[in-house]
Amino acid sequence: MRINARLDDEAQQQIDYLTITTGQSVSQVVRESVARYYRAVHSDQGGLRHFAQAIGAGDSGRSDTATRYKELLAESLAAKHGLTPDLPPGPLR
Repeated sequence: MRINARLDDEAQQQIDYLTITTGQSVSQVVRESVARYYRAVHSDQGGLRHFAQAIGAGDSGRSDTATRYKELLAESLAAKHGLTPDLPPGPLR
């Protein structure tokens, strides 16, 4: 594929720097840049997509998990490590 693109001075300087520093051609620098940008965007989207699919997937059978998550987490960790949960008193645990 051929690409004809208009670049501002800063982008031109960046490409010039990369070609001089790496010894690659402009085409090689552009190909590598596109590949790196694609991997970055693709991995970000994949992570978000997988995260979004996981939200709400678990069913603990509890209806108060969102309001008592700190207390429940403390209890779970305490039970796992044989400790007593240390929670502040009151409804905002």
